[in-house]
Parts: sequence; structure tokens; C-alpha cells
Amino acid sequence: MHAAEMAVKLTAWLREQLKVRGARGFVVGLSGGIDSAVTVALCKRACPQDTVGIIMPCHSNPQDAADARMVAEVFHVPVEEINLEEPFEAMVKVLTGRPYCEQEIDLAIANIKPRLRMITLYFFAARRQYLVVGTGNRSELTVGYFTKYGDGGVDLLPIGNLVKSQVRELAAVLGVPEQIIKKAPSAGLWAGQCDETEMGITYEELDEFILYGKGNDRVKEVVKTLAARNAHKNEMPARPPF
Repeated sequence: MHAAEMAVKLTAWLREQLKVRGARGFVVGLSGGIDSAVTVALCKRACPQDTVGIIMPCHSNPQDAADARMVAEVFHVPVEEINLEEPFEAMVKVLTGRPYCEQEIDLAIANIKPRLRMITLYFFAARRQYLVVGTGNRSELTVGYFTKYGDGGVDLLPIGNLVKSQVRELAAVLGVPEQIIKKAPSAGLWAGQCDETEMGITYEELDEFILYGKGNDRVKEVVKTLAARNAHKNEMPARPPF
């Protein structure tokens, strides 16, 4: 399906979701990356008067917040900017008994950030009777590259069936700024984090495998291992069979 046709279909799907769920609008967390830019652009098309972006810096690169504001301006989306550094630092202190150290890479601590963002998004959604629209794509969902009950805690995933390369094509059709399209993907959980480095595979390799089953033994092993390790993220909580 051509990206322009996909944009039309996803816009219609988002409108239908509002009706089905009895909601008034959409709230989207804006990270300054391509996935959130595409998502908020689609939401704005579907619900022009009731789409809001939330920018949530938390010991993150200031450029990300600047990029998020630029995206909001391009698509004429009103934003709320909520700095989460203070509650994040308080949580780290309570849980570990010591102050937060930016140089330390600890995934258990880093994942507090997206979980605080999830809380923030649902606060605004509840106040306005909006839906929380997630920004996860098929590439990330396939290998579980997201935080459970963090950026994975959402109501809708409009680009959840699109691999990263398809998201880039859609971004161009929607008018996402070129610098956002070309920006290196990062979850921004710590300084210098890069999605592809952390996954151990490039998005190009991952997309080729998902779409066409192509890839060398290393690629197949990485995808198989990540998918198995993170399978629980895409499942409902387990219950006993009795």
C-alpha cells in the first residue's frame, strides 16, 4: 500500500476509534523522534480540534524537546511541557537510597522515565476524556523494544503494523521535517543511547527480516532471541488455567 493511501486509511481508523471508544480526542507524547511526529500528524488529521502533544523532558537531550516543539509547530498541535526530572530523581532516591547518577547505565532505573511519562499522559487523557495514542512501530513491537507499562502503556497503536522503513515513507507524505526523518533513533533513556546499538541489529536488517524473511544467521538469531526474551511485553498478564 502506498504511503499516501496508508495515511488516509490510518486517519479514518483513528476517527473510528474515537467513535467506538466514546472519546473526545487524542494525547500523544512527543519525543522529538520520527515515530511520535508521524503519530501526532495522523491524530491531528483525524481530530484537528482535540489533539494535544505532551513533551516530557527527564534528564534527556535538550535537542529532543526542541525537536518536539518544532514538530508541534509544524502540525499546529498545542502542547503541554511537563518536566519530570524532580519526580524521577525522587523515585530513584526512594528506591535506591542514593541520588541519581547520570553516568550510570541501569535499565531498571532508566525505565522509570517512560513509566512516569505513561502516568503523565494518562493524567491528561483522563482530564480531557482523550485516548493515549502510542508511537510504537512493528519493528519495535516484534522484538519487544519498548518499556512494559511505559511507552507500551497506551490505548492505540496507529503505526503498530508499520516497520520503520514504512514509517519513514509515511513521514515524508505527512510533511514531517527532514531533520526528524533523518535523526538517529533513540529512546533517550541515557546519554548517547542508540536504538540499533542496544538491539544489536539495524532497523534495515530488522525490517528486511520482518517483511521478507531475509537475513543472515546473526540477524535471525538476534531477532529470535529478542522476540523470545520480550514476548511477555506483548501479552496480557498470565492467569492460571483454573
